[in-house]
Amino acid sequence: MRKLSLLALSLVFLLSACAPTFQKQNEEVQTKEKDKGKAIIPKYNISDKYYRTILPFEPGQARGLVVNNINTRYDLNEFEMGLMRIAQNSFDTDKYYFREGQEIKDKTVRQLLSRQYTEEQLKAKSLKATDNIGLNPVDTGPPGEPSSPIYLAHILEHDYLTKDDKGNVSLGGITIGLALNSTYYYKVQVDGGTVEKEQHIDFADMDREGKKIAEEMVKRIRTIKNVTDVPITIALFAQQSKSSVVPGNFFAYTTVDKGSTSLNSWEKIDEKYYLFPSSDAQEAHRDDTIAFLNFKQDVEEYFPNFNGVIGRAFYVGDQLQNLDITIPIQFYGKTEGIGFTQYVTGLVMEHFPEYISVSVNVSSVDGPEALIVRKANENEPFVYIYQ
Repeated sequence: MRKLSLLALSLVFLLSACAPTFQKQNEEVQTKEKDKGKAIIPKYNISDKYYRTILPFEPGQARGLVVNNINTRYDLNEFEMGLMRIAQNSFDTDKYYFREGQEIKDKTVRQLLSRQYTEEQLKAKSLKATDNIGLNPVDTGPPGEPSSPIYLAHILEHDYLTKDDKGNVSLGGITIGLALNSTYYYKVQVDGGTVEKEQHIDFADMDREGKKIAEEMVKRIRTIKNVTDVPITIALFAQQSKSSVVPGNFFAYTTVDKGSTSLNSWEKIDEKYYLFPSSDAQEAHRDDTIAFLNFKQDVEEYFPNFNGVIGRAFYVGDQLQNLDITIPIQFYGKTEGIGFTQYVTGLVMEHFPEYISVSVNVSSVDGPEALIVRKANENEPFVYIYQ
């Protein structure tokens, strides 16, 4: 709890003393991309889980498409951060610097996400044969009845840059995330109106089609000038349905050697999110579910105005890694909120083993009230009361 009292003092030092020092110690480098210019590499990295980002920051080429193509914000966050975790298998955080994808242009991403077209469809759409690079299967069904689902929902590119002895920075490799649909949504006309229908996609079909798409994807991007001779990591992500309150997950990745278009063997990624409480979590991880239900029961026993508690659990294999808990509750005063936070902090330490990371967000109708973070294998939690 000492961290709580030190937080305000730490912020003062950060704002008044540290900022100029950080600026002086940032490193200026020369880019070797198409448009040469100065760039900055931050001196400090907040964690070895993250890459230092080349500044000034450049939004990814396909950034505007992601909202329409990814079903939920939970999927969006996991798609981005999960791809960065996978990149660490190929690109060391000490040697490479991060940049949002700049090589696959926005127009190309749109074309790749489309379906393949027959010659008749190309003529009807007034398209050239060179535009027929879509990675989704051709639709030969009648209007309103697609012959096959759209498997590929979105493409995410991350670039990893390296620096030579002269301070020149250039592209050292890229990762590509392919977001695949577990549910295909399409619209049909009914009685003068539009109705959205959905089609479930079996995992075996998603896996098979995703790997076929990855092979074609590599052939397409090898024609891009800066990508012809850099290593590529490509990963498959199963996004959840629109109604899901937990994110999807990456389930496989592979690498492509410098200058090659051949994929190496696929590596399985055994990661998954579960909602606590839920029947799926109860069936797959009974002991962890019981621990969560005991935690929930203790909160409800002493705070009758409690509105509910939800947990999102992240597993690697059968091992629980992270548990994020959300508690919405209405307080009658600030002191009650402080007392509740102290009580919940004790419950976190009591109910959950030390080897998992637990975070608790306490909120009310007025906004966030408190944050509790207990990192894995740390005895003292971090607690912050919002003012």
